[in-house]
Amino acid sequence: TSLLLMAGIVVTVGLCRRLTRRRLRTHQRLCTFLLEMLSTFQICACTNELSLLGNVEPKPHTALTLTYGFTVLHGLTLTGSTCNPCGTLQPMWSGGTSVKMGGLKIGAQFVAAVLARVFMYFIWRLEMAEPHFGARSQGCSNPMQTTEAQAFCIELLFSVVFQLTVLRVESVNPKYKVHLIALLITMLVYAGGNLTGAIFNPALAFSLHPNCFYDKFLSYSLVYWIAPCLGKFLILYLR
Repeated sequence: TSLLLMAGIVVTVGLCRRLTRRRLRTHQRLCTFLLEMLSTFQICACTNELSLLGNVEPKPHTALTLTYGFTVLHGLTLTGSTCNPCGTLQPMWSGGTSVKMGGLKIGAQFVAAVLARVFMYFIWRLEMAEPHFGARSQGCSNPMQTTEAQAFCIELLFSVVFQLTVLRVESVNPKYKVHLIALLITMLVYAGGNLTGAIFNPALAFSLHPNCFYDKFLSYSLVYWIAPCLGKFLILYLR
């Protein structure tokens, strides 16, 4: 049921993206906002559902396989979208994107993060699958299973590794690049998923753990917002 739900989200978002491109071709800003919002919604909604499947046997093979598979699917279906505020900072910093357009994309990403969480809360309320039972009643699931300093360093390191890899594989054939990036994300999730969740995406982190940001805003914003963005700026500075 969970797999069908995620597949339905991917198909629906794909249709909405195609419709947006056709109907809003002349409205550049609105088109950009909606495309980025839809793409980020797909990633956030699917990852919210995947987070419930982490305990499915055999562990952790099932979760890692699904992570790899859906990362490849996102890469193939969401071409042209960033879906990560850190990734949006690069063209803004280099001058390839105006501050206004970059801010529009980041705003779209966080709007999508909230919408995805609200949508998944509604789906979980229907209790269509066993993992949905009690999902809505969970508060902060506390993804940080280590000290705040160590969590900061892990998310910073993972962001640097991820962003550096993305830059290095820019010239690789898109058919292979999506698999390389998916493999890297799966490896990072395996290495640090039990410590911080290995998210390195501020919008995704906010969608996955909104209650944690509400309870401990400073700690979680430092680890899941500032650390990934700092990693991105380090890459831009060192290039």
